[in-house]
Amino acid sequence: MSSATSMVYYSKQTDNDLDEILAGLLTWQKHTLTREFCLNYVSDIIDICEGLAYKSFHADAVYEIHKRYGKKVHKYSRNKNTTWYIIYNVTASNDIFIEKIISNYLTVN
Repeated sequence: MSSATSMVYYSKQTDNDLDEILAGLLTWQKHTLTREFCLNYVSDIIDICEGLAYKSFHADAVYEIHKRYGKKVHKYSRNKNTTWYIIYNVTASNDIFIEKIISNYLTVN
């Protein structure tokens, strides 16, 4: 299977999730973060999403909240406190359709 020609698509929900992540970082009360840091943080998440097209293995979603959005999930540990779950589906032509991005703070058993 050659994934290099796969495309990555983003749902409207995912676009909203990325906007909310950026807004949350820009207004975070715990520490003041520079705009550049916040933009780079979101850019890093997008880079991880784009890299899904090159993966040969896609893990199944385990948590019920994830299964509401897609069948596959990629776990991105940003730091020791924050993990992002990128929830997506793989099409018959091996394209990636990202449905939702959710943090460990919103993922519950």
